[in-house]
Amino acid sequence: MQSGLYVALSAQVALERRLNTVANNVANLSTAGYRAEEVKFESVLSEAGAGTVAFVSQGDTFISRRPGSISRTDNPLDVAIQGDAWLSINTPSGAAYTKDGRMKMDASGALQTMEGYAVLDIGGTPIVVNPTGGPLSIGKDGMMSQDNSQVGSLGLFKIDSRSHLTRAGNASVIPSMPATAVQDFTSIGVQQGFTEGANVNPVLEMTRMISISRAFDSAASTISETESSMLSAIRALGPSA
Repeated sequence: MQSGLYVALSAQVALERRLNTVANNVANLSTAGYRAEEVKFESVLSEAGAGTVAFVSQGDTFISRRPGSISRTDNPLDVAIQGDAWLSINTPSGAAYTKDGRMKMDASGALQTMEGYAVLDIGGTPIVVNPTGGPLSIGKDGMMSQDNSQVGSLGLFKIDSRSHLTRAGNASVIPSMPATAVQDFTSIGVQQGFTEGANVNPVLEMTRMISISRAFDSAASTISETESSMLSAIRALGPSA
């Protein structure tokens, strides 16, 4: 079989995966703290006769760490994270990290995500404040106060750039390497009364979707042309009546 057919098929497989990630990103445009998914492609070399043919791999999926847009809500239980840091929460998959700083307080004073996951402090303990202690004030370093008294602190963590991120609940991620607590708040902190949106660029994603569709059609055309040439060769070389 001609190598061009294999190349076109590998391209279609890679493009389908890329289209799935774009569709998922577009579907989460309004998801607070959502991190866009990207695909890194590479060529796989294969010896085909005397020449070398480059095939496209399915691609490695990774989660983008670009910051999202910040919106003001004036809700004292909303925080936006400034800089390269994450909030720690307790999910069914264990401790996870999120950029979604929307919180709520239950009747006992426990701080939770909008999905009901516990928000953790720097020691990995669920944060509980006095539900009748008055307005909650949150400083840049995550320190929380009620009636001028410190009542707890949000856990802010850094994730190593080499760490692979796996998706968890509440637009959160689980890193392959342990996260470390933030100690220096010069360029990192939280902003009370704000939230961070998804880091998805809708115009860019729609442009990518169009480009992928065109590339898929081009690969399909290549497959069709290859099959036609093969059939022509078979007819020409086949036994005559």
